[in-house]
Amino acid sequence: MGANPHTNGGLLLRDLCMPDYCDYAVDVPSPGAAQASDTFVAGQFLRDVIKLNLEPRNFRIFGPDETVSNRLEAVFETTNRQWDADTAENDQFLAPSGSVMEMLSEHQCEGWLEGYLLTGRHGLFNSYEAFIHIVDSMFNQHAKWLKMTQEIPWRRKIASLNYLLTSTVWRQDHNGFTHQDPGFMDHVINKKSSIVRVYLPPDANCLLSVMDHCLRSRHYVNVMVAGKHPAPQWLTMDAAIKHCAEGIGIWKWASSDKDSEPDVVMACCGDVPTLETLAAVSILRQHLPELKIRVVNVVDLLKLERQTEHPHGLSDADFDSLFTKNKPVIFAFHGYPWLVHRLTYNRANNSNMHVRGYKEEGTITTAFDMTVLNEMDRFHLAMDVLDRLPQLGNKGAYLKQLLKDKLVEHRHFINQNGEDMPEIRNWTWNA
Repeated sequence: MGANPHTNGGLLLRDLCMPDYCDYAVDVPSPGAAQASDTFVAGQFLRDVIKLNLEPRNFRIFGPDETVSNRLEAVFETTNRQWDADTAENDQFLAPSGSVMEMLSEHQCEGWLEGYLLTGRHGLFNSYEAFIHIVDSMFNQHAKWLKMTQEIPWRRKIASLNYLLTSTVWRQDHNGFTHQDPGFMDHVINKKSSIVRVYLPPDANCLLSVMDHCLRSRHYVNVMVAGKHPAPQWLTMDAAIKHCAEGIGIWKWASSDKDSEPDVVMACCGDVPTLETLAAVSILRQHLPELKIRVVNVVDLLKLERQTEHPHGLSDADFDSLFTKNKPVIFAFHGYPWLVHRLTYNRANNSNMHVRGYKEEGTITTAFDMTVLNEMDRFHLAMDVLDRLPQLGNKGAYLKQLLKDKLVEHRHFINQNGEDMPEIRNWTWNA
């Protein structure tokens, strides 16, 4: 097989014909003023990627029966699921020719996609976040193969292996604890830094920018983690392009430390952590307007590593300019919190970094309660700030009591009503 010219995909590779992803931008008149499903917006972009690469077919989407569930249903406006078996009257989007490959076997889908890439085409694997682990060993071998073929002169670069992980740990609705595991990121970053990339765009415009970049890339494994439920949108497309190009940055519009040293850095990585961080910041700015807060958002997870460890990593000087050398950092993270500690263990301010993330607490419950169970909600994040700023004195003590009361109120409300409090469901950014 290795000597078969049909499997030296880099020699056969043709660039994708790509639409302008800016044409699919969500209009964001001000931060948080618009709501959208990030993956639904991305699905419209993918629909037209498929349309532009049908003759000859050069792009397919692979996944285990979740294309509609993951809100990518717009692709079925231009293609069907490839299907050669019998059909029933109630079947949807099945045809002998289609650009969507679906089968309830992650192994099969991964194998299809790897073969497609090895023969010079392009693809995307979409999956529930918790179940992509089923292909851990297959990802391992593909990443190792990519690493080794960089050292073989007659092997040319192939299209990247792109994963879109959604239906995430924080928004599982009726599925619950079995569908909650954000640990694929931990697994991926064990591989060579020349091969792996991990992105957690905070909104739809950022996801469009990241996806366009990943689909154009070569010889990487790209992991994109994004939400599918309607959520606040933070950045205009112009702002999203700049933010994603940098991979990490201060959100000045959310910060209150202009022209001064911050008292605390509030960092976030992922869509729900970003939402909860901004909600915590709004509480702190309302009750403690004198507090100087810096908000840092991370899109490219591996920016947290040193540049000597990963080509995307920040130098110590750049890292310290964002996170400071000695101020408390409250970091809300999409995945397991120790991953952030692992990536930042040798930074100057590591001892002041407190990370909140998923810690194996979950059930079938409300969206906000998932964050409360894992202590990554706005109230816990705000209390984390208060605990690390004893100079706030009585003001801090009274606000902490208010936040504790809110957690009790939340528990009572969802037990009585089965949904989150109106102030949670209807919250908007206003600072």
